[in-house]
Amino acid sequence: MRQIAMSLALIVSTAMPAFADLITVQSSKPVAETMDALEAAVGEAGAKVFARVDHQAGAASVDLQMPAAQVLIFGNPKLGTPAMNADIKASLYLPLKVAVHEADGGSVLIYEDPAKMFTDLDIPADAPFVKTMQGALVKLTGKAAN
Repeated sequence: MRQIAMSLALIVSTAMPAFADLITVQSSKPVAETMDALEAAVGEAGAKVFARVDHQAGAASVDLQMPAAQVLIFGNPKLGTPAMNADIKASLYLPLKVAVHEADGGSVLIYEDPAKMFTDLDIPADAPFVKTMQGALVKLTGKAAN
């Protein structure tokens, strides 16, 4: 039993730093409305929405309950292709994802900073496409939240 507890502690301690790389944006709107605004902003920016995942609906489909939570998966080949050309392992992180979940007084948008996302790859944090991805995520989530 002690060995299991030690193993779990090791797993949690090595996984915890990844949470520090998540960026959150508060929205006073409910999840669906925030996600609608995010999806519209992505389309207006010329990016492609690949999927919108409704986790609450998925839970309901198997008679389980959970608070409202959705994920938007989207991208732009003009940004993603250079990242994958720099290191094909970037394809494991792309397209980009933004989660929106229910919170007191509205919802919260969450995404991973692309510079942190690519840390273990052969992609410099100051690569132009990384900076552009960071700026796009700030702009899109800001637009969705307001």
